Amino acid sequence: MKEELYKEKDFYRADPAKVIEELGLDVALAMLDEMLLIRHFEARGEQSYQQGKVWGFYHAYTGQEAVQTAIVHALGREKNLYAATYRCHALALLLGMTAKEGMAELFGKESGNAGGRGGSMHMYTKNMFGGSGIVGGQWPLGAGLAFSLKYRDIKDEVAVVFGGDGSTPQGTFHESLNLAKLWKLPLIVVVENNQISMGTQLHRTTSVIPIAKNMASAYGMQSYLVDGMQLTDVYELFGKIKKEVMEKSEPVIVEVMCQRFKGHSISDAATYRTKEELEEIKKQDPIDRFKHLLKTHCGFTEEEFERRSALQKEVVMEAVKEADSAPFPSIDGLEEGVIV
Repeated sequence: MKEELYKEKDFYRADPAKVIEELGLDVALAMLDEMLLIRHFEARGEQSYQQGKVWGFYHAYTGQEAVQTAIVHALGREKNLYAATYRCHALALLLGMTAKEGMAELFGKESGNAGGRGGSMHMYTKNMFGGSGIVGGQWPLGAGLAFSLKYRDIKDEVAVVFGGDGSTPQGTFHESLNLAKLWKLPLIVVVENNQISMGTQLHRTTSVIPIAKNMASAYGMQSYLVDGMQLTDVYELFGKIKKEVMEKSEPVIVEVMCQRFKGHSISDAATYRTKEELEEIKKQDPIDRFKHLLKTHCGFTEEEFERRSALQKEVVMEAVKEADSAPFPSIDGLEEGVIV
């Protein structure tokens, strides 16, 4: 990747102590617990896949936990409309899906989030409209969600759509940005730039970098760049962006620089990174960085961290146990949810 294209001065930076104080210890610890839940959920989900209990595809969010955790807390869990890529387990967990519902869905069981019919790439909540299995398919959906808010004259909510850097060259991305700006839609476009798409470095797939800055210029939008491995930066920025979008009813595009610790999917050996490169990347672990902030500013201890991590692991292990023993959907329900 051409690192010089991303200047340190262009990144949004927050004062960590100020953000921690604003959050309060209870909320900060809840955010830590959610990141730990996502981390353990992905680890056990992948393990179950390797055991032949989960089928289809599996795209883990491991390493990117701070991004959506911070955004959901900054924007709000109950209101707002969200759309995601097929890397959707984390967002569903953050927006109300239980670990048991999520794991059962991975196992294809009746008690799953989508009745065992969606699997890893199609998870939903009352205000999360999927998991999209099509690369770039979520961009127009996000614009449509924003249009629905404007059409219904709902002024205290925004639509948020997530996508990876690899889907930004798609026509759907450009069409969605154009319409969002043209119709002045309350849309936050989040490009989670892990810098390697499926497995090819950014500068080999995208002719115009940075993505957000240049796309915003092309479509007359505001843009921001933020470090997705630092929860406090993302949280403060998205609180600011929410106010901006609601006041102006204008779309905003945010490029969130992050790193996934796994391959694109479980079938990806990730040979495009050496072991040494991956070890360097893991030094940016967002959970470890947030833990350090809590230790520095709140007197948090390693013992308390281990205790909380163990509790979230228990939640996930119980979910795996229940999913394993749960029944598969009945053949009688094969046509349920099919519109004729």
